[in-house]
Amino acid sequence: MTERKPVGVSFESWVDKQIRESEQRGDISQLPGFGKPLDSIGAPYDENWWIKQKLQREGVSVLPPALALRKQAEDAAESVSGARTEAEARRILAEVNEKIAAAIRRPPPGPPLNLKPFDIDAMVDEWRTARDPS
Repeated sequence: MTERKPVGVSFESWVDKQIRESEQRGDISQLPGFGKPLDSIGAPYDENWWIKQKLQREGVSVLPPALALRKQAEDAAESVSGARTEAEARRILAEVNEKIAAAIRRPPPGPPLNLKPFDIDAMVDEWRTARDPS
């Protein structure tokens, strides 16, 4: 905990003393990013920079629901090729199909969805063909 500023000591010299002592203890060199350039040093000033960084760190999506679902569908189609088993490939596609079906029943706000459920059997056949080169 930081000590209180003593009476009669100027604020500037008190702060300088705290910084100097912290440097001597090595506290400053232990901070994340020490010795590295700032990422956004050349970027124009944005008053909401801290909000954007927090959202990025937390992995929060700011896409409209329809676009977020399109992204999930693209990611699912890509991840099927990396599935180790047919059951895993079917599970990935079925999860996204449930979300797509729900969005078709009750369209989310934002741009048009323009998605239809995956044909799981056709995608699994493609998965099998890609896994078995013979």
